[in-house]
Amino acid sequence: MHSSLRSLLIASAVVLSAHAETRPNIVFILADDLGAHDPHCFGSTYHETPNIDRLAARGVKMMQAYAASPLCSPTRSSILAGIYPARSGITTPSCHEVRVNLEKKLVAKATPQMRAINSDSLTRLKPDYFTLAESLKEAGYATAHFGKWHLGHNLPDHPEDHYEPKDQGFDFDFPHTPSAPGPGGGYLAPWTKFIKDPNITGKPGEHIEDRMSQEAAKYIREHEDSPFYVNYWAYSVHSPWNARQDYIDYFKPKTDKKNPQHNPLYAAMVRSLDDGVGRLLDAIDEAGVADRTIIVFFSDNGGWAYPPKATDPDGYADEPATSNLPQRSGKASLYEGGTREPCIIVWPGKTKAGSENDALFQSTDFYPTLLSMCGIKPHADVKLDGFDQSRTLLGEVSPRDRVFCHFPHGTPNQAESIPGMLPGTYVRKGDWKLLRFYADNDDGSDRFELYNLKDDPGESKNLAAQKPELVRELNNLITGFLKDTEAVVPVRNPDYGKVVAKAGAKKIDEEFPGLEGWKARSCEAKAKNGIVTVTGNGGAPFLGYGIGKDKGPAVVKLRARCASGGDGKIEWIPSGKATKDADMHSVPFKLTGGDWQEVSVNVPAKGEIGIIRVYLPAISQPVELDWIEFKAAGKPKRWNF
Repeated sequence: MHSSLRSLLIASAVVLSAHAETRPNIVFILADDLGAHDPHCFGSTYHETPNIDRLAARGVKMMQAYAASPLCSPTRSSILAGIYPARSGITTPSCHEVRVNLEKKLVAKATPQMRAINSDSLTRLKPDYFTLAESLKEAGYATAHFGKWHLGHNLPDHPEDHYEPKDQGFDFDFPHTPSAPGPGGGYLAPWTKFIKDPNITGKPGEHIEDRMSQEAAKYIREHEDSPFYVNYWAYSVHSPWNARQDYIDYFKPKTDKKNPQHNPLYAAMVRSLDDGVGRLLDAIDEAGVADRTIIVFFSDNGGWAYPPKATDPDGYADEPATSNLPQRSGKASLYEGGTREPCIIVWPGKTKAGSENDALFQSTDFYPTLLSMCGIKPHADVKLDGFDQSRTLLGEVSPRDRVFCHFPHGTPNQAESIPGMLPGTYVRKGDWKLLRFYADNDDGSDRFELYNLKDDPGESKNLAAQKPELVRELNNLITGFLKDTEAVVPVRNPDYGKVVAKAGAKKIDEEFPGLEGWKARSCEAKAKNGIVTVTGNGGAPFLGYGIGKDKGPAVVKLRARCASGGDGKIEWIPSGKATKDADMHSVPFKLTGGDWQEVSVNVPAKGEIGIIRVYLPAISQPVELDWIEFKAAGKPKRWNF
């Protein structure tokens, strides 16, 4: 190499290195399923979040911040890639699946209970995208990811795969759980159900947020002399509904049923999240880098505003985990409760401490905004849907006047328990929000709902019929958005209604052959090679069987497996009883993720058992069943599928 050219390259490298050292650090804290009003500083009068409040006192609260999706993986992809889920094709949290789908398309077939044929979500964030982490790494940042990923994992027999944090711009990844959608097996050590590294152990009862934030704090201290980007993507407060007993006991006497938020177990989960935030803030302060560290706090979707169904410890399953009021509904819904988020941004020396900002902000905006705050320009060939909102944070007019959300999933059955969990798209422009629900009219046409969020934040007064011109205007925006992003748009299901959920046993057995008399409700069940695969299409999938006059107590056993595990229950309804809540009795069980598992559940019935229902965690993943066995006083009944 020519000596003058070599000297020029060395000089350029020194300049770039010196410039990198002056750039601010970034700590991005992403909560999982935290509701818009769960932190105290965003309105909660029950939850206690002194550290999140402490963070808000340092920066600006974005009061109209939106996730790009009402579910986690799509929003996570929008943060890292800066594009809408409609464009990336990741529209459900399916990235833990073994199945690799990289093609945007509709599902091959919809069940007759579904009005629309929905999208088949991608199961990986494509490595083609130049991520936020890669942009910062290229600019000289040390990059680390802590916690939940859920954007894809590499298969052991496919060395060409590049879907994990280390493949998407992160130098360090702890505790490395790319295939885990949540802390399967619970938050408290031992964590063997979702952390596969035998070297990552904890004292019995230790909370994963405590351990993870300790590791992140250590990383911050070790990198205090050079710019770093720390992704702290918490597992909290995602299911399983599991918390420290001492924290639960603390919130019990503070519980007031008149308060919309009154579940002490969930409050305990929020407190553990807050503990982790406090540990990160302490590390930033102790390392002496607070004056040059940008901190973001956000949530990936709305809070779970419905009963958890099963908790550990028991006793908290019948009360909604949280409330998003005045916003309607919650996680998995296209109503405001599904995508409105708590958002705090601290930009030392720039944002006004303890301030609020009412500008529209969406998760796609983080990519260009953070790069701008660090003095970095995105690659010219990188397609970004987000806006640079750095000047907005300083009080200037926002470049964003609308937000879109495309969620091509959900069914009428699911919408019964989660209002707004239907395949649809919404646009918010100014105070107006239009929702287009696909094929949801009786004639198979799209149905519209229009709300003025300023006057009606709870979306209770549909004004679509009164304002047809505004509906047309906003619907044209939705159509343009779908075209621009090349979105997969649900279409009318021609088989809708051929077999309805309340059909008789004969029709159900014809629709789902191989169940040997079991009835599938809110789910599709397919038998093949002696295995039944149950896939949910409603809010509470179950298989039911009329046992008859057998008397309890009894034992129900089954052999099942699913990718990530989850909560289930055995329910029984005595013979001759109506299916009212008072007539139903149930015992919960858990499936761990991974290999086949045998489950045994004692049914403490005192009289005739009547009907047995096996509820499975099939709403979020397929569940495979090998056999079910029922044993009471008489001869055992066994169904080998």
